[in-house]
Amino acid sequence: MHVVVVGCGRVGSELAMNLDGAGHSVAVIDKDRRSFQRYLPDDWGGKAVVGFGFDRDHLEQAGVREAQALAAATGGDNSNILTARIARETYQIPSVVARIQDPRRAVIYERLGIPTVAQVQWTTDQMLRRLFPAASVVEWADASGGISMVERVLPDGWAGQRLSRMGHQDAFRVAAVTRAGVAKMVGPNLVGQEGDVLHIMVSRDSVDDLELRLQAGAEAAR
Repeated sequence: MHVVVVGCGRVGSELAMNLDGAGHSVAVIDKDRRSFQRYLPDDWGGKAVVGFGFDRDHLEQAGVREAQALAAATGGDNSNILTARIARETYQIPSVVARIQDPRRAVIYERLGIPTVAQVQWTTDQMLRRLFPAASVVEWADASGGISMVERVLPDGWAGQRLSRMGHQDAFRVAAVTRAGVAKMVGPNLVGQEGDVLHIMVSRDSVDDLELRLQAGAEAAR
């Protein structure tokens, strides 16, 4: 598909190169022509447009009318949000995401239906996950807060046991596992291994019950 990336700094250029490498058609917009030379390789196969992501003429030069996705990845929160809103509201692009430095703003815009990536919040979250691997971290929650997905390193008491046994009726279940950096869905016979990272769907009222089940281990679940 065709993707427009606004911002050719370290984040935008890395995203654009990954998309290009995956076979997508990519156009990058940046106000500084030198950014293309600085961050994109000589064999860059996409399109480079000098301009601003909130300028409709520049967006159309980048093929926004044919785009199925747009990422606003400049270093300015206001520019990224304005670009994301134009992409969503004017051009009806189905997949839009904005990079936001201020996590407080990110929460507000998420509630308005603009998906965001808050860099400070993301970095902090990643550090906490590595400092406290035995703690459950919320990866995703639905808009009502009724269901969430938590990430948790496999407790020792579940190593060598079928992960499907960890689930409990409609309260919680293991949806996927990341093993040696590779994610896979959990089938009825998948056995847990040391170092597995679990991705568990859990209802709001069952978070404490899930924690008790994780701590108790497989023997208590019999």
